[in-house]
Amino acid sequence: MTDGSPRDREVRRYETVLDSLDDAVYAVRPDGTIAYVNGRYAEMKGVSREELLGTDIYDWVTEETAAEAKRARRELASDDREAGTVEYEFLTADGERFPVEMRFTRLTGEKGDELDRVGVIRDVRERKRREEALRRKNERLEEFASIVSHDLRNPLNVAQGRLGLAREEHDSEHLEAVARSHERMETLIDDLLTLARDGEAVEETEWVPLHEVAEACWEGVETASCSLRIETDRAIRADRSRLKQIFENLMRNSVEHGRSGDNGPTERADGAVTVTVGAVDGGFYLADDGPGIPESDREAVFETGYSTSEGGTGFGLEIVQAVAAAHDWTVRVTDAADGGARFEFTGVDVRD
Repeated sequence: MTDGSPRDREVRRYETVLDSLDDAVYAVRPDGTIAYVNGRYAEMKGVSREELLGTDIYDWVTEETAAEAKRARRELASDDREAGTVEYEFLTADGERFPVEMRFTRLTGEKGDELDRVGVIRDVRERKRREEALRRKNERLEEFASIVSHDLRNPLNVAQGRLGLAREEHDSEHLEAVARSHERMETLIDDLLTLARDGEAVEETEWVPLHEVAEACWEGVETASCSLRIETDRAIRADRSRLKQIFENLMRNSVEHGRSGDNGPTERADGAVTVTVGAVDGGFYLADDGPGIPESDREAVFETGYSTSEGGTGFGLEIVQAVAAAHDWTVRVTDAADGGARFEFTGVDVRD
């Protein structure tokens, strides 16, 4: 007994590979009959391979799917392309339907070839569920942002206006306290809106020099006697405006904590921290030489409401993480070389 010809052995190897796939694979003859299906195709259809082989491919789909597939094939031919993709509802032998993505290829060989086209079908139910969950989440975020922007900001504006009138008539430390509360409320509203919108995926990016963003953000932060040090000429691909959210929040965080010295015994007497921007493998970092963040708190710093500063809103570092996630970056906090906090961003598309 022999194992057959070399060609037979090669065919069996290919069939073994195809049967190991999670995707369904099929091949169709020029007359539209099924020449081959792998095990996954038969499993998805709910019948044996023997029942499928030799039958017309369109006998196993709905009329709508057949029309869509034929339309896609006509477009493929008219554009002189060999491969195409179509999404449709897969029909099982029991009548169940679920979404799939099919990629098919025309075989442009000689006339009389045994096969006309081959295709790969992927079950996309889980992907569709994720897309729908993301769509609902974005709708809720938009609704939340609308409520925050309108229903909270409008009465705050009225209160600030009335406060202004009251201060013209009276000079009281109580009114000063009200003004500070209004300022804090406005900061909270701005941070909430930023957090709601910066959780959305980034769609448009550009090459952004890190030193340009760092210098622009540093000018917009009340830095007192603190200083900025830039140790990289690297550019990264990012959404510039959302990258600024990362820099502004981290710079403000370093300055405020350095000034208050509320994170531990290594506080600086003058509060004059130095913020450093540099490069790491596959990304960048922002670090300071302030009091740092205890190792026990590093998992919690990105959680909603976390703040060790009396005037902090607790949203700054959550915004940082949201923007990083929107770019598909990873962010982690560790010790800086000078004993302060260091935030590293990796998984970044970089250019030196």
